[in-house]
Amino acid sequence: MKTIAIATLGCKVNQYESEALMADLEERGYRLVPFGNGAEITIINTCTVTHRADFDSRQMVRKTLRKNPDSCIIVTGCYSQVTPEVFSEMKGVRYLLGNREKTQIPDLLLLMDKGELPLVQVSDIQRERIFSETPVHTFRRHTRAFLKIQDGCDGRCSYCIVPFARGPSRSLPPGRILEHLRALKEKDFKEVVLTGIHIGSYGLDLQPLFSLEKLLQQIEREDTPRRIRLSSIEPLDFSPGLISILSQSNKVCPHLHIPIQSGDEHILKRMNRNYNPLFLKGLVQEWHQRIPEISIGADVIVGFPGETEEQFENTYQLIESLPISYLHVFPFSKRKGTVAAQMDQQVNRREVKQRAGAMRELGRQKRHSFYNKFLHQELSVLVEDRREKRSGRWRGLSRNYIPVILSGSEDLNLANQEKRVVVLESNDREVIGRVAEGFYG
Repeated sequence: MKTIAIATLGCKVNQYESEALMADLEERGYRLVPFGNGAEITIINTCTVTHRADFDSRQMVRKTLRKNPDSCIIVTGCYSQVTPEVFSEMKGVRYLLGNREKTQIPDLLLLMDKGELPLVQVSDIQRERIFSETPVHTFRRHTRAFLKIQDGCDGRCSYCIVPFARGPSRSLPPGRILEHLRALKEKDFKEVVLTGIHIGSYGLDLQPLFSLEKLLQQIEREDTPRRIRLSSIEPLDFSPGLISILSQSNKVCPHLHIPIQSGDEHILKRMNRNYNPLFLKGLVQEWHQRIPEISIGADVIVGFPGETEEQFENTYQLIESLPISYLHVFPFSKRKGTVAAQMDQQVNRREVKQRAGAMRELGRQKRHSFYNKFLHQELSVLVEDRREKRSGRWRGLSRNYIPVILSGSEDLNLANQEKRVVVLESNDREVIGRVAEGFYG
């Protein structure tokens, strides 16, 4: 029984794929051990969305080479898909696998044992047309489950490397999604996050054509977990029907995350984002009007090539004016092979850092203001299977994506239960609440 450790960097899709790998490997008799515990085989699932992600991926590989040089080190994921030569030059890396080959690792290990597999196995991801299904119905250390329903992206934003790493958009058929959701409910998962690279394009590659809107209608009617959360969706993917479903659903959580990226019309055009600030403003205001308790998160890129101080201010003022709940701020990261990498007028790094700091401070203020709205109100909170280390208090997450610390319930076992919680106080990281009377058990 060989021991295997898996390290995962990057997005929820990568996390899901690593979970699927672990489940498959365990079924085949391998023994999973924590990363860094001297495993005989180490799999590193990399990310390449930014320079920082590249750096972290390289550091993870070097750390493994240093601490466990005898391990059979397998590097896979988006970084190895796009730039395999980076790792092939690292002495000690045994195998390099692309994203297509990632799902085949349990079978490829047999060939590796026999020495019958070439060092580099990275196929042309642009040729992929079929969704590679990797079912997983158990999630270690997670109260909430993920379900990958889509992969790849047909968009060509000028800054983004992801389509080169993930290939064209591919969807899991709706019938299979419902089967997985029923299985997850049987495993007592009360919340499932539907994830993908571009889930707003879900079903457009299927025959007959389907849509995310139709999928959510089916999920609402079927025997599926009572909390369904959507991962990031592009602004242009919100049809009137989809917005209507979100506002009326009993299952889909009132939480949306959108990649705004910029609030300046000229920069949006350079990014190849086919909307303008006025469209964004109307969209966010409509969500807030129809779903008052909704949490709206946004991705923002600062320091895009050619971004002037005035254009940055346009973005800042747009976000400041909107009922956005939190921000993920990204300094522009030049990705080799993208259009933006060749653009002139690259912004000074010091200026980019200052703009990122200002935008993050705005995000902190937005988050605190949003949390404060719910003081002395009740939230529906799914309690996680973990506690605060220092206080021993339970942690949980509300339907509208507010982290909650439970006070006065330390002696109870509340793990994986959904409770009504009265908010007592808040800060810019979380709220503190008490389980409402009559909702124990």
